[in-house]
Amino acid sequence: MNSKKAIKKFFIYLSVALTLASTLSLLYIYFPKSLESIDNRLRDYFFTIRGEIPNTENVIIVDIDEKSLKKLGQWPWSRNKIAKILENLTKSDVGLISFDMVFPETDNSSPHKIFKKYNIQKENIPNFDLEFSKMIANTPTILGYLFEFKKDVEYISQKTPQVPSIFIERNKTLGSQYLLNATGTILNIPQLQDSAYSSGFFNNVPDESGTIRSVPLVISFDDMIYPSLALESLRILSNSKKVYINYNEHGVMNISMNDITIPTDRHGRLLVNFRGKEKNFKYYSAVDIYNNIIDKEKLANKIVLIGTSAAGLLDLRATPFESIYPGVEVHANVIDNIISGDFISKDSNSESYNTLIIFMLSILVILLITYVPFWMNPILTIVFLAGTLILLYNILFTYGYVLNIFFPILTILIGAIVATLFDYFYKIKQEEAIKKKFASKVSKDVMDNLLKNIDSTEFQAMEKEVTIFFSDIRGFTKISEEMNSAKNLITYLNQYMEPMSNIITKYEGTIDKYIGDAIMAYWNAPADVKNHADKAVQASLEQINELKILNKKLASENKPLIDIGIGLNTGPAIVGEMGSTKRSDYTVIGDAINLGARIESLCKYYNSKISISTFTKDALEDTYIFRFLDLVTVKGKDEAVEIWQVHGKGTASKELEKELEEHQKAIDLYKNSDFENALELFEKLENNEYKTNQNIYKIYIARCKEFISSPPKNFNGVYEHNTKG
Repeated sequence: MNSKKAIKKFFIYLSVALTLASTLSLLYIYFPKSLESIDNRLRDYFFTIRGEIPNTENVIIVDIDEKSLKKLGQWPWSRNKIAKILENLTKSDVGLISFDMVFPETDNSSPHKIFKKYNIQKENIPNFDLEFSKMIANTPTILGYLFEFKKDVEYISQKTPQVPSIFIERNKTLGSQYLLNATGTILNIPQLQDSAYSSGFFNNVPDESGTIRSVPLVISFDDMIYPSLALESLRILSNSKKVYINYNEHGVMNISMNDITIPTDRHGRLLVNFRGKEKNFKYYSAVDIYNNIIDKEKLANKIVLIGTSAAGLLDLRATPFESIYPGVEVHANVIDNIISGDFISKDSNSESYNTLIIFMLSILVILLITYVPFWMNPILTIVFLAGTLILLYNILFTYGYVLNIFFPILTILIGAIVATLFDYFYKIKQEEAIKKKFASKVSKDVMDNLLKNIDSTEFQAMEKEVTIFFSDIRGFTKISEEMNSAKNLITYLNQYMEPMSNIITKYEGTIDKYIGDAIMAYWNAPADVKNHADKAVQASLEQINELKILNKKLASENKPLIDIGIGLNTGPAIVGEMGSTKRSDYTVIGDAINLGARIESLCKYYNSKISISTFTKDALEDTYIFRFLDLVTVKGKDEAVEIWQVHGKGTASKELEKELEEHQKAIDLYKNSDFENALELFEKLENNEYKTNQNIYKIYIARCKEFISSPPKNFNGVYEHNTKG
């Protein structure tokens, strides 16, 4: 290529790259919500790949678990029990106790309340709420409460808890509102709330997918700002009197107190750097604290969160690591993030960085792909994908910076596709190449389909569910002997093959090959075929009807009549181009194909025109008339498979319906080892001169007689076929 053409090509590809980058950037900027869920899930995979990391061991969880509920009774417990837990924790010199729960009602189990209810006057009656409130007041305890964002919630209140600190908003634009704004509160009863030095909300707000990835550190209510349980716990421990919420033009930038700075998103939420799966933090059963059997050294100076992992108490959440995760451990992660300072954050410049990445990748991918050999396109694409993902992974966990994952991947994939398509116009006459390659390898239908879908990958080897079809002419050896010459045999055979093949293609099937007098075909490859199992069965039924017409013609010509058996199976198979470099074919292989061949070979044994596996039967959408034939293991297979005969489509005649009902009753008796009663029914069916299957009852009569005389051990209804037919 001369330099003038090279320069022209360069600027064409550069223009394409810039157009693609601009389009994707606009999509990223103006439609982030529609694709944010995908991006979040990709980041969840990063957490899964990273695995668990150690925590600082400053936070422990006192767990109201199943063991505690079993020992101390169902929740809610009487408040004197919780008071004892606080007392024992305090005696162990814990640093701080925080409740991930709220006590919105008085203790109904308190003797004081019971006596009051029944107007019983007596002095010194224990008041569990009073005991609990005194313990709260005399221990390093802060309470939890909930903000509500709806109006119609039980216990919702407009009361607010006291906050012993000052919240200062810096650089906030007048009139702007970025923090979550609550409509009400669910507080502890005043007796408890007023006795606590402080309290914090424990709302965990999931994203649109229902997963908790960020936690609000502050919430606005009634023009006041309130801290989360985690933030308030650390504020108290750091002895901070003032908490600063720092804004920029995009919203909240970070929250700071004393020498602690916590990066947040624009709504004051901390993106949680989860330490791992459930129980990454040290859990102590609440009953063990209650019984005071935990060594003091294990509890001393720890931040204690009291919560629950019991499923029945409904404090389980979904996180990037697990779909069921105790809510209390989310707060533990938040506290540990702030203590260790290993935050992950997304600041206001992230949109600019993400847009820059889209432009850089678009230009690099498109220009590089066009200047490498065509066969290297997928390799280069994989290298770009892997390199970008590794880079974004390290930026996330090494530098704690959250960048978009989905759009860089989308940029690389679309860029690679666009560059490859443009390469086609510059380097290859694709249609001629495909015709030359496939002309001797696949049928015309397959080749035409490929040419219609030049950019499709559906002809590459892949696993796909197919319905496989095998048919075979019965007694063909004898028929061939009756023919005078090979020419007559071929003419005779073509009379059969032509209409049968046309029916298969009519119902969107692909003929794989002709094996002498046998036909092998399949549905749902290379192109997808809706209801492919139905199409295969309907084609089989039409072939049987067409065969009746053909046999009338053959009879008039004094030629041998044709009887066939058809076997169908549905299942996964490897489909694609297979063979050598000099000779190959588009075909299907796998266990599903082998089973289809075995089912066809058993048609004669069961006197069935059309036999299908249970896998095909289960895939059918339309209504058909079935007869259960057997539960068998075929040669080369260990797994038992049900085989069914297809009599027709729609509903059966009254006579056939009655016969099939009696047949199924006999089969059920046979399966349940009631061979004597089954034998009686099978003999009755065999003696019916209008029976629609000439072999099946003889088969089961013989088996029943054999099993009556020699009862089998551990009978499971499975019959083993040790031969192919």
